[in-house]
Amino acid sequence: MSRMMTQAAVTMGQLQNRLDLIANNMANTNTTGYKTQNANFSSLLFQQMNNPPADEANEQNRATSDGIRIGAGSYLSSTNPLMTMGTIKTTDRILDAALVNDNQFFTITAEDGQEQYTRAGNFYLQPQDNGTVALTTADGDFVNSAEGPIALQADFDSITINDRGEIVVDRNGVNAVEANLAITAIDNPRVLTRTGDNNFTLADPALARAIGQDEVELQAGSLEGSNVDLSQQMTAMINTQRAYQFNARSISMSDQMSGLINQIR
Repeated sequence: MSRMMTQAAVTMGQLQNRLDLIANNMANTNTTGYKTQNANFSSLLFQQMNNPPADEANEQNRATSDGIRIGAGSYLSSTNPLMTMGTIKTTDRILDAALVNDNQFFTITAEDGQEQYTRAGNFYLQPQDNGTVALTTADGDFVNSAEGPIALQADFDSITINDRGEIVVDRNGVNAVEANLAITAIDNPRVLTRTGDNNFTLADPALARAIGQDEVELQAGSLEGSNVDLSQQMTAMINTQRAYQFNARSISMSDQMSGLINQIR
């Protein structure tokens, strides 16, 4: 296979990965707290050819490497989430809460015990084997307070989350704050690694900062929507499809050129 065909075939596979990423973004347009994933491309390993003799005159004032670099295509090197806020929508549901500040996250505990972070504030109550009721995310992960996963005694009459992140429970006509949502600030969200659609992990806990209870700002009875811009995703999809077609055409042209060369006698 010629070098041109190899480069085009490798790049087509990576463009397909980008199309999958765009399709996932579009599918999550209505997912609470979802953050758009962007693709970053890099050049694959290259081969350096036709190096001139290494002499001092050639090295002087040279801004580029010696010789000719011939690449082997490109690859999707990484993905990173776009952490801009989505539109906040009022739901009037008592266990919904939306963060109103950038770079802040609800702290949760996943099924494997790992601490994770999310912007999705659609919470639910889940009975536990010990008779308590746990506050969980839509995926069943435990929502944390500063002391760990929130678990309440089940004999309450009503429960609400207020704008300060306090969980207010009514027992026999007496209202009391029985837990506080743990809110974490991460000043550089690019260090987060996505886990699933809405959750993120952090390799270095030192990069996270707990928000004091007097600093917590929520919008109770509301949810933050997805920040997916459908028009941008459609444009990206069309551009990626065109690039895919261009590389496919390169393979076809290379095959035709090889056929013509083989016919020369």
